[in-house]
Amino acid sequence: MTSPGKNGRRPPRRSAEVPNGTTKTAAPRPNRVRYNDWREVEVEPLREFVPTLPVSVVLPCREPAPGILERTLAALEGQTYPRDLFEVVLVDDGSKPPLHPPGGTPFPLRIARQERREFGLARARNLGAEAARHDLLLFLDCDLLVEARWIAAHARWHHRLSEVVTVGRYADVSPEGITPDRIRNRTGSVADLFAGQRPRPRPGAEYLLRTNDLTSRADDPFRALLGGNFGVGREFYRAVGGHDESFRRWGMEEIEFGFRAHTRGALFVPVPEAFAFHQGTADPRRERENERSLRLQRTKCAHLIAHREFRGRPSGRIFSVPRLVVTLPFGEEDDAADGGDSLAEAVAALLSDRMRDLVVRIEGVGESAGEGVGEGAVLLREMFGPDPRVRFAAGGSALDDFPASPFHLEIPPAVRRRGFRKDLAHRLFRRLGDAAVLVVGGGGAAVSLTRAWALHRARRAGGTPGDYGETRRLPASVLGSGRSRGASRRFDPAAAPGFPGAGERLLGRARDLRRPADLRSFLRWLAAVAARRTSERLGLSRGSRPDPAAREGAPPGTGGGR
Repeated sequence: MTSPGKNGRRPPRRSAEVPNGTTKTAAPRPNRVRYNDWREVEVEPLREFVPTLPVSVVLPCREPAPGILERTLAALEGQTYPRDLFEVVLVDDGSKPPLHPPGGTPFPLRIARQERREFGLARARNLGAEAARHDLLLFLDCDLLVEARWIAAHARWHHRLSEVVTVGRYADVSPEGITPDRIRNRTGSVADLFAGQRPRPRPGAEYLLRTNDLTSRADDPFRALLGGNFGVGREFYRAVGGHDESFRRWGMEEIEFGFRAHTRGALFVPVPEAFAFHQGTADPRRERENERSLRLQRTKCAHLIAHREFRGRPSGRIFSVPRLVVTLPFGEEDDAADGGDSLAEAVAALLSDRMRDLVVRIEGVGESAGEGVGEGAVLLREMFGPDPRVRFAAGGSALDDFPASPFHLEIPPAVRRRGFRKDLAHRLFRRLGDAAVLVVGGGGAAVSLTRAWALHRARRAGGTPGDYGETRRLPASVLGSGRSRGASRRFDPAAAPGFPGAGERLLGRARDLRRPADLRSFLRWLAAVAARRTSERLGLSRGSRPDPAAREGAPPGTGGGR
């Protein structure tokens, strides 16, 4: 048995055939890197790399211009990667007439077909991933010419660890005068064929510079992903969910996939040796069409990519994928203590938090009657069931329920019963900075705000989320406390944060005054409220409990008691 290397990884073993014709390889060790610092991973120089893992190159294509596909396949013929260790899966996205690639390629070439339904690139990549025989997937657009070490440059990282996304780049060139035979018979590199041109780099290089080749603590390494030139393990690709097939216009489907991969704990590695040349230069008409498509795609991505650069200031909007998931456990002891009143107050406070892009997950209370504990579960479902920002979970994990949400906040019952300062989520976000974990307090009363990628890495590779990034600790005093709560005091929604106070209700009534009759009604209401408040004070001074249903002038004793 070989001994572990750095980060506990062992050299990968040779793959073996399985009955269905696919290959199953021994998976490299999980990603144990801190943040996105891929420099922690030891890989041999490319010239010394000895491949052992088989690779499937997924090549989506639709009605390419004459010569495009032939040149791309000719470049793949010149790969230094052993030909018995890679195949090409050509995915025909409903071409008319159907694609029939040239025969006689020196590597296995298979074709998968799908019907054309609008822009089908996301579906084509998923189809190619499922049709592939091997565990390592390299995605390449069918109009890209790659250098001889393109497969090897991507593959050497996947030999060392899993949950890695390798990112190549490309530039635009004119293929005029370049034939498949010139590519096959060249004596130098593919770049030498375009020596007289000035290739136009695709956008994104400036992001690599800004993040020191993705090794900074920036929380958006997925923005470096170019869909036409990247590699990922098939098991991780499936775990992430593949490409979102609801993307039926040009652009951004790879960025959305990259966001989910990042949230799942992927390590993004820029691979400069995996460079390619795009066959085609700028077309102003096509660029205008693409920009119109991107405008719609950005709107779509605002719902799916829970990142400030894609959402800006949400201004109270509700998104498909919440940025923050707050988990509040609820159990029998809570039901016995106050019947769910303290949890209801905590939920109301969080829904009014300045951090609007969140959902509150009540753990221990199911969606349906009978799922949960006692009367408190009924109270919580009746009170918050219709609210789209409140979710109920009889069990399971918030990480499974919201795998694409990048932040998770857990508030234990002890803190929730004590109450906490207004705008807690907003305040903790400001304190988190670039840390992976923020812990406030200690023991059984510690509140934690954690990045999802650290949680996913800890789940797969072991350890704690703090092993994968900085843990910032703050004293419990940061939490503050809510209003003073006596043992017998119940939750009154009208007094909770986010509900109008007495002054606001008074001004609201006053603004509605239009006629003399409105004034008489207003004075009667004011007298009723004053009488009720006086009665409540007298009742509290004798130790009795006020009736929460008797407010806004409602007759006492009309409900709310249990």
